[in-house]
Amino acid sequence: MLSDVPTSYIKSREREAGVKKKARKDDINTGREMVNSGASVPAVSCLANLCVALCVGAALKSDVVLENSATTLNHSMELVQRMEALLTQGNGSDVTLRVQTLNMDEVKVIQVHSLVLTLQSDVFDELLQTRNSTAMVLRESPDCAAVFDKFIRYLYCGDITVRLNQAIPLHKLASKYHVWDLQQGLTQYMTQHLSSDSLTGHVVSWYQYATQIGDVTLQNSCLQYLSWNLSSVLQSAEWSSVSEELLLTLLQRSDLILQSELELYEALEAWINQNQPSVETAKSALKAIRYAMISPQHLFHLQKKSSVMLKYYESVRDLLFLAFQFHAASPIQLAKYFDVNCSLFTPRNYLSQAWGSPWVINNPTRDDRSFSFQTQLGPSGYDASKRVTWNALFSPRWLPLSIRSAYPEQGSLQPTRTDGGRPRIIITPATSSPDFAGISFQKTVIVSARKQGKVVVRHVYNFHQSTEEAGDFLLEAGLQRRASEYLIDSSLYLHIIVKPLYHSLIVAKK
Repeated sequence: MLSDVPTSYIKSREREAGVKKKARKDDINTGREMVNSGASVPAVSCLANLCVALCVGAALKSDVVLENSATTLNHSMELVQRMEALLTQGNGSDVTLRVQTLNMDEVKVIQVHSLVLTLQSDVFDELLQTRNSTAMVLRESPDCAAVFDKFIRYLYCGDITVRLNQAIPLHKLASKYHVWDLQQGLTQYMTQHLSSDSLTGHVVSWYQYATQIGDVTLQNSCLQYLSWNLSSVLQSAEWSSVSEELLLTLLQRSDLILQSELELYEALEAWINQNQPSVETAKSALKAIRYAMISPQHLFHLQKKSSVMLKYYESVRDLLFLAFQFHAASPIQLAKYFDVNCSLFTPRNYLSQAWGSPWVINNPTRDDRSFSFQTQLGPSGYDASKRVTWNALFSPRWLPLSIRSAYPEQGSLQPTRTDGGRPRIIITPATSSPDFAGISFQKTVIVSARKQGKVVVRHVYNFHQSTEEAGDFLLEAGLQRRASEYLIDSSLYLHIIVKPLYHSLIVAKK
């Protein structure tokens, strides 16, 4: 009978028997190992059978069970308290820091632990390795010595309370001793607290310090804040502390936000009278004033009544003469003979009524809004009586221009609305006029916000005549959030400025 069974079948059964025998042997060996390690054989057998049945799925479920049963015990606050007590009580201290104030006899003594200082600062590590005794003398400036104990506490506890007048000395210490996390944190603190109130001001001193150490990010943040909020800065005690370099830098900018060019001249006059700069600095500053943006009657007044103008008249006489020509002649005629694209004929961001209008939008996410206002055609006296009417359209949910569908009515300014759109503002002239020849209009939308309890400029959007809207307008504002940094009491505070820019005319050679 055996001879009737196919050979292939017999070999197949033998292979299956061999596999089962090997599996039983492996199970027995595994069981012995588990017994030796303290586990029970039945548990091992059940686990092996479950793994064979469910394969990878069983392993995944096992991992989930282990993860769900895990927890974190956090006693870091108690550790910080113990570290602070260790510093305060001086227990186990092996180093005495003697902080001497430069040019003074005052000495501040602090008991510290070399291990903590070494872990936090490679500078301290090097100093501790080269010391000859348990005492180490450190010489610091008066402002740094005053906050040195606060600085050392940060090395122990990792947290620090900073006041406005302490930011620079703490930043100096963090830079000197290579405590980079503290240095970066202080830079961020200063960037975020430019608008905080202080008795004597702090932005100017922070700018000068950032310039000194080469911190371009902080320097640019301070310069932007001063430029965008210059009108309030001019009226503060901080204005007199502006350095000559910062003064000349500000006067060259076209993005200054202030009431008028006359306000800037009067503030410059006060600065010169108080600081008594060199003759060259005074002349350079006076030449940076854009006299063409000041009305003729005010220019006459300055020529006769301003002590600074009387003293330095010769240095700005040509500029005044050109300004009077600008106010008397047609801009088209002036453009034939002078370069009207220079800074003298370029307006800054003036908040006075002739240049634009404020616009407060309550509950800006609710629906579309429209608004009309008038501006002077141009800054010259020749255009003083001419007005341009502007229409401003705002919507919280408009599609970008590139993907809008066809307007429902020909010539309509109302584009397709959608819940997925972005905030949009469109500013267009209500009418056209031949007087627009040779003039283009730059539109500026200023968004104000409240920071540290003070209303300041949050952002400035610029777009020119060739485009009706700013493509990135309020892109990151999150107006649907009541806590949006762009809202004041759930309202959007805008100020729209229209700046006329004259173009030089190309005259064909005869």
